[in-house]
Amino acid sequence: MGIGMNMNNSNPSVSPSHYHTHKVFLLCNYILLGAASSCIFLTLSLRLLPSVCGFFVILLHIFTIAGAVSGCAAASAGTGKWYGAHMVATVLTAIFQGSVSVLIFTRTGDFLGELKSYVREEDASVILKLGGGLSILIFCLEWVVLTLAFFLKYYASVEGDHIQLGANSRAAMRSSKVQQEEDLKDWPWPFQV
Repeated sequence: MGIGMNMNNSNPSVSPSHYHTHKVFLLCNYILLGAASSCIFLTLSLRLLPSVCGFFVILLHIFTIAGAVSGCAAASAGTGKWYGAHMVATVLTAIFQGSVSVLIFTRTGDFLGELKSYVREEDASVILKLGGGLSILIFCLEWVVLTLAFFLKYYASVEGDHIQLGANSRAAMRSSKVQQEEDLKDWPWPFQV
């Protein structure tokens, strides 16, 4: 089992808490997609052809988008193949998003100087602080996504064990029924199957 499973409300093998955790996980990833895309557009609005610093900020947001997309895909597909890579990428992007937001709010003028913005300084400062606010939102959501991914992995492994136990018990019941039929064949005629 992986980060999540293909789930619908009618699937009896999925607990309600697993189902709701999966939905919140997807919602957080969709919000991450929107926030990171908005940050890219805000950075481009400061300077259409970004400087080196702007390029790295945009690249960070592209990695955030890729992580959110991969999280949604892994949760929907139910595969755990990329679980570890997704967790590492999410931690790294969260750390860098937090660092960028701190730089934006503590050294706004210097950061604008590195971005080489075309926009008037007062307007550029407001745009940059909007991007910083979105970076704080992304930072917080990344940690929420990490926590939810951990719980989804836990639910998937626990429910997978229950499914496996159920399959083993059904197989044991089938084999005991076959054994009973074999035993009844050896009895006199009225008991034969």
